Amino acid sequence: MARKFSENKLVVASHNEGKVREIRELLAPFGVKVYSSAELKLSEPIEDGETFCENAEIKSKSATGECGLVSLADDSGLVVPSLGGIPGIHSARYAINPDTSERDFDYGMERLHNELGDNERRAYFACALSLAWPDGHVETFEGQVHGELIWPLRGDNGFGYDPMFVADGHKDSFGEMAAAEKHAISHRANAFKKLIDACFRP
Repeated sequence: MARKFSENKLVVASHNEGKVREIRELLAPFGVKVYSSAELKLSEPIEDGETFCENAEIKSKSATGECGLVSLADDSGLVVPSLGGIPGIHSARYAINPDTSERDFDYGMERLHNELGDNERRAYFACALSLAWPDGHVETFEGQVHGELIWPLRGDNGFGYDPMFVADGHKDSFGEMAAAEKHAISHRANAFKKLIDACFRP
């Protein structure tokens, strides 16, 4: 039986504004006050896990250890099986532009498109969500959404690799979808449903 979340505030252990905004919107119905690692000036731990779940747990445990609040961390990325699973857990690092040393997803998407060439363009987004309590207890859940990678890019919504991903059964890319439509089917939404059902519902 999963532990129930009974506090009225938590920390989203991320410095990614897009990710924090998305999680804040998903938690809105539960009346939880959400802080981000950036707001609380928490450090960013070294993510040296080998899976999305391991890296999510590293981040949630680090944040709750620093601030003493229950912390929710997400580790997510795009997996392309025909390329051996890249960029996978390195999805953010894969998008670092060598010319600027900054994260640049336009660069990352073009790099991925070029690497794909004539390879199979099936892909999936994976998301692990880890909820950590100050006493060391952790609950972790994983979700996925499968689809195809497209080129040229479509849409300015979302963040990351969204403009090049079309989910199975849909015509619009994640970059073209309204937030509510994406939230209904995304990898994060799938993981979130498991988290909510296990930890937030009575």
